[in-house]
Amino acid sequence: MPIHPVGKEKSKGTLGSPYAVKDYYAINPDYGTEEDFKRLITEAHKRGMKVIIDIVINHTAWDSVLMQHPEFYKHDANGKITPPVADWADVAGLNYNNPELCKYMIEMLKHWIDPKEFDLDGFRCDVASGVPTSFWEEARVELTKTKPDIMMLAEASKPDLLVKGSISITTGRY
Repeated sequence: MPIHPVGKEKSKGTLGSPYAVKDYYAINPDYGTEEDFKRLITEAHKRGMKVIIDIVINHTAWDSVLMQHPEFYKHDANGKITPPVADWADVAGLNYNNPELCKYMIEMLKHWIDPKEFDLDGFRCDVASGVPTSFWEEARVELTKTKPDIMMLAEASKPDLLVKGSISITTGRY
């Protein structure tokens, strides 16, 4: 599951969904601190293991820090921010037609794989088919500059994601 803090606005249940990300640059305090996470990654690497995290970039929590940028979101005909799918009322859909959102997301992904930051080995990309293939292709090129052997695993059954080698595909949830 994602490691980021969970939003509370319009949340499901008492804990909310871990797929309703509040801040992409933070770690859910229930899981520990940044230092704890860095230590986990370092120790895994010492043992020859790779570490990837579940990244949810199709949507955010309604109280996400990104709500400061309403232009990053999908809107209905009345200008109201909408969920990515009608029955996903606990999350707000992101609009990848906005180049600034794309830049933000790529920089955020680079942050997690940067050896000077966390040195993650890659990502399991939640609802990867809900994000345009062109984004994944651009992201792969940029992320490979930081980590040439990055691992990208998509929760999808969209063959287009494989055309330029941008992301590997898996179906279903773990």
